[in-house]
Amino acid sequence: MPVLSENGAPRAGIGRIGLASGVGATLEFYDFAIYGTAAALVFGQIFFRSDDEWFGAFLGLATFAVGFLFTPLGALLFGWIGDRWGRRFSLLLTFAVMGSATLLMGLLPSYLAIGITAPLLLIVLRVFHGLARGGEIGGAAVLAVEHAPPHRRGVFGSFAALGSPIGQLLANLAFALVLLLPMRAVIDWGWRLPFLVGGVVLALGLWARRGVDETPEFAALPPRRKTPLSALFRDDWRRLLLAAGVNLGLNANMFILATFMLSYATAAAPQGLALPRQPIVLGSVVGLLCHSVTIVVACALSDRLGRKPVMISGAVAALLYALVMFRIADIGTPLAVGVAVIIGFTIGGFLFGPLLAFFSELFGVEQRQSGVGLAFQLGSVLGGGLAPMIANRLIAVTGSSDAVGAYIAAGLLVSLLCLLALPETAPARTGGTA
Repeated sequence: MPVLSENGAPRAGIGRIGLASGVGATLEFYDFAIYGTAAALVFGQIFFRSDDEWFGAFLGLATFAVGFLFTPLGALLFGWIGDRWGRRFSLLLTFAVMGSATLLMGLLPSYLAIGITAPLLLIVLRVFHGLARGGEIGGAAVLAVEHAPPHRRGVFGSFAALGSPIGQLLANLAFALVLLLPMRAVIDWGWRLPFLVGGVVLALGLWARRGVDETPEFAALPPRRKTPLSALFRDDWRRLLLAAGVNLGLNANMFILATFMLSYATAAAPQGLALPRQPIVLGSVVGLLCHSVTIVVACALSDRLGRKPVMISGAVAALLYALVMFRIADIGTPLAVGVAVIIGFTIGGFLFGPLLAFFSELFGVEQRQSGVGLAFQLGSVLGGGLAPMIANRLIAVTGSSDAVGAYIAAGLLVSLLCLLALPETAPARTGGTA
């Protein structure tokens, strides 16, 4: 039976809603993942020339962090647009900016061609990446959750949550194929292909989002509403900071797995493990498939058991595992690194899966997109954006990967404590609909 809009016209079906929310989140994570993968594997040789290979990798990861630094600003900007003029309009804007920046990255000349101008242009495009990313995930989550029946918000929230592993999976597959080329060809032109493919996803996403109605909850709001941002900072600042804290450790864990582990496993000794690139990338692909499965399972469980029991279990398991993850990787074989990554991604899905539905239920409709976006991105920039760069420096200073495991565990402890301080939101546990 079709879902009906307020005037009785057929509303987009579940498949179209899932595509509209998921494809944008997929492009967001695909764009950031291909950049992170390229920064970890080849950007040190293309844009950041240095006699010290590990320091060149650090410079590439530093520009990866630049994109994250602008995500809170993007969350404010596009969250305000979404709360004022609608979720659909905001998401069309973020998608266009994100996809265009990715395409332009694939066309940039190298450092050898135009000198310092090349990394400067790359950084400018990373700024636009960050702004668009800041508005994307919160808007996609709210679009899905506000179209959902109250007792299925977790499942609908998985549409946006799946954008993370699927986007990263596509990025890793793209680079796995590229790495079949001779390394000289990869550095000369092959690295550009995954960025240019983003144009296909851009066209698909714009088509999907143009066909979805505004959410019923936003459409039901009266024309004159209080200013979303002022209400958010005045009334919900504590909840906003706690939600950001939940995402801090989660994002640090995920981006260490998705980005830094590639750099660590393939870099030359003594800092890295000096392993071949392709099997490490393929190990990440398997890990992301497992991550996708656990996201769906965790979201379905959160609709039945509550958001917090599922997420707390995931946080505790991820914290304990962080202390041994690099011990497994340091066995020093592609299989060992693959096992370490697969287990980490699988556990992480139980914390990340229900997160977007949980965040959406924490904030009122009038400032929901601003609240979800800003909470997610504050935790993301402090956790995920800085984590690969911090991990690089920890190994450079200590000479041991144990310091990275302790760093991840500390971040996950922050996530766990903040999660314990927030209320349960799932209707199955609260008995309500909000």
